[in-house]
Amino acid sequence: MASLVGGGDKYRDYLSDEELKNTKWRNGPPSYDVVDKLFEQERTHVWAEGSVEDKVQRLLKTWEMELVHKIDPNDMKSVDPTKFKKSVNGRKGLTPEEAIKLGGGYNTFLQTSLPENLRVYNPDDETFESSQNVFRSIFIRGFAIEVLHVYSGPPEIVYKFRHWGYMDGPFKGYVATGQLVELFGIGIFELEKESNKIVKAEFFFDRGELLGPLMKGGKNGESTSEMALLEASKCPFMK
Repeated sequence: MASLVGGGDKYRDYLSDEELKNTKWRNGPPSYDVVDKLFEQERTHVWAEGSVEDKVQRLLKTWEMELVHKIDPNDMKSVDPTKFKKSVNGRKGLTPEEAIKLGGGYNTFLQTSLPENLRVYNPDDETFESSQNVFRSIFIRGFAIEVLHVYSGPPEIVYKFRHWGYMDGPFKGYVATGQLVELFGIGIFELEKESNKIVKAEFFFDRGELLGPLMKGGKNGESTSEMALLEASKCPFMK
């Protein structure tokens, strides 16, 4: 798998001075100083530069950066915006335009079939901006991601990932615990052979690994009921 082209920071491409200047950003060019510090302090592996794992991790971080921070899908260089679709836990694949309508980012990853009265986080009620505010106020040190294992290489890349941070701020009335919050999952990138760009992304994980720990502190100092935690943590394949 060829390396991406475009320059950038230590872990992401397409953040060169020219790219920063000529790209339409949601809230200005992103800065990764804080989350990269967490990543470097607590990552499980330090992959050899140029290894398959290093390349896949860089591709994942670059794709995530573009997904979150670029307004115009046509500015995304890691994907082919005319063909790209993303699906979570076997749901229907979403085009960039469809993902934007759902609020993008966290809202597309936290889609659920739970009844509304059982949704501690309801993506239907959140915009892109409100969802980003919710989780950035929780994960003040950032929400880092790493690749743990690569099972197969291109054109279909299958890998295991870890996403983690610390609950340093409150969540929907639930008090901050300061504890580690982490989730593990499987990701699949399908690359177009000629361009090496992503045309399909699939993710499989338990959303309860993220939401359950955010409820542990309870509201107003009261411990969260066992039933509420159970509902938040149900496997997505059972919803």
